[in-house]
Amino acid sequence: MKTLVLLFHPNINQSRVNKAFIQKLEEQNDANITIRDEYAIYPDGKIDVKIEQQLMEKHDKIIFQFPMYWYSSPSLLKEWEDQVLEYGWAYGSNGNALKGKELTLAVTTGAVAENYLKTGQFGHTIDEMLSPFESTSKLIGTNYTTPFITHGVAQHLSDSELQVRSDEFISFVRKGE
Repeated sequence: MKTLVLLFHPNINQSRVNKAFIQKLEEQNDANITIRDEYAIYPDGKIDVKIEQQLMEKHDKIIFQFPMYWYSSPSLLKEWEDQVLEYGWAYGSNGNALKGKELTLAVTTGAVAENYLKTGQFGHTIDEMLSPFESTSKLIGTNYTTPFITHGVAQHLSDSELQVRSDEFISFVRKGE
């Protein structure tokens, strides 16, 4: 299975967790895994739609990796979706380029998991907050799988927990190979 990891982190060099995940994944040196740091590739926000579409067509599994920003994703991911997932290509009567592929998310949150409960500080679950991605997946014909969520990265993840979580991330990315 060929996997495409699309990293959408506006400050990856200042990230502790997402940076560790990507570094661990790069160490695997797996020819079946393609990693793209979208903010590094498109610092001006001008996305090369055709290249992004070609990459998605060549992969069986697509992972959007990002930190939770204001109960959603960083802005470049939304812009990427708006431009890349075109009518007639990703959806619509002739838009079936991604049909049957797997789509999933790898998300980090600064807040602890308890905040993402109906009774928690935010009043919504993480799945509710990520539901637009599940709806997008349905529209474009991909199989949406359970996201890889890492909570409490701001202050609550020890170095040993980060190591364990990084190993779990590798297993998550490789799942289905």
